[in-house]
Amino acid sequence: MEIREYRKSDENEVVELWIKCNLTVPWNNPQKDIKRKLQKDRDLFLVGISDGKIIASVMGGYDGHRGWINYLAVDPEYQRKGLARQIMAAAEQRIRGKGCPKINLQVRAANNAVIRFYEAMGYRDDNVISLGKRLEEDGPVSV
Repeated sequence: MEIREYRKSDENEVVELWIKCNLTVPWNNPQKDIKRKLQKDRDLFLVGISDGKIIASVMGGYDGHRGWINYLAVDPEYQRKGLARQIMAAAEQRIRGKGCPKINLQVRAANNAVIRFYEAMGYRDDNVISLGKRLEEDGPVSV
């Protein structure tokens, strides 16, 4: 798998991947999330390519205090081949390169398989509760 930075022309393929991987929710419009991401640390938004097709993505960030991982996805046809580890390692390396001391991420509590994946990569439960507040309503996903 070739890993490269996201390009604007990747949008439809990336959104389709996220939908296929069940990463989208009604309150987060992926097109708006992409537009927002491209305004900050666009070099931390990575895609994985195989045979000219986007098969993986990860959206990293660094706010000056903590790094963040969002939208890690691998096409179900390509899962269990180490590709998620590969694209995560690339994101971690880039985030570390910005001087980041720690990366946080959020996983839905019921998603045990994903929690086990991250634990195998060295992530631990920080024993905190994640709180959120919508400042803007995104509306439905459009593909």
